Amino acid sequence: MKVIYIGLAGFAGALSRYSLSFLWNEGPGRFPWGTLACNLLGCLLLGYLSTAVLVNWKPDLRIAVTAGFIGAFTTFSAFSLEIVQLAASGRTGIAVVYGLVSLWGGLLFTWVGMAAAGKRKEVDRA
Repeated sequence: MKVIYIGLAGFAGALSRYSLSFLWNEGPGRFPWGTLACNLLGCLLLGYLSTAVLVNWKPDLRIAVTAGFIGAFTTFSAFSLEIVQLAASGRTGIAVVYGLVSLWGGLLFTWVGMAAAGKRKEVDRA
């Protein structure tokens, strides 16, 4: 059953990622806003859910959400390719900025998700 959950969640994550990329990415050599949004939102979701919600879920459902949905929704391979494409098109500065914003933004969004989940736990206990 675990594989089915992961597959269904992965399907939903992949469609969600495609939708954002389709709406926000303008093409080769352009800034990949859709991929950046997916990666940052995925970090936020994973940080929040892993701290506040997933600890109480069944293992099969937890892996479906993390490896399935969020794993398919976020993308490191496309991120890497887009950095190389930006640099190859002569937009090296934008490539560096994109890489740094993705890395540091991802860390920040993960921390914010975890902090929000911690605050939620405090409210739930009160």
